[in-house]
Amino acid sequence: MQVEPQDQTSTSTDNLPFASINQHRSNLELFRDIETNLRHPTVAIFHRFLSPALRQKLQNTSLYADEFFQTLAKIDIENINDWELYPARIYIGLTFVGFAALLILLLVLYINTFNPHLTYAEQVGKYWYQYILCVCLGVTGMFLIGREVIRYRR
Repeated sequence: MQVEPQDQTSTSTDNLPFASINQHRSNLELFRDIETNLRHPTVAIFHRFLSPALRQKLQNTSLYADEFFQTLAKIDIENINDWELYPARIYIGLTFVGFAALLILLLVLYINTFNPHLTYAEQVGKYWYQYILCVCLGVTGMFLIGREVIRYRR
């Protein structure tokens, strides 16, 4: 019995036209649409279980979020220059330094509460991973602030 190879012909799936995207949307517009599509069903689900006062607050918050994301989607990221980002970078550096100081304070409070018998050297020896994490976070914040101060031009 002889089997001859058959010619491969194109099937109907090879010639399907794909939908073309005619409209270019920015990342912020995509973010707005995705967030809205996730938030609205969630609000509708919670709306059934909440008291009338909480329902109203949730609805007002959702409306505020709609307005905020509409405003956010209008921002053209390509036209934001370096000077406009200067305050945000300073705030991020200050946030890093502040969180590092807060974490060190909480770590010292934790150690002194649960291990009051340890000396300072023993505390550092036992919890040095946590100390290093906090110190690195603070140093990162200081580098961010220092970088922005050096780059500052009037």
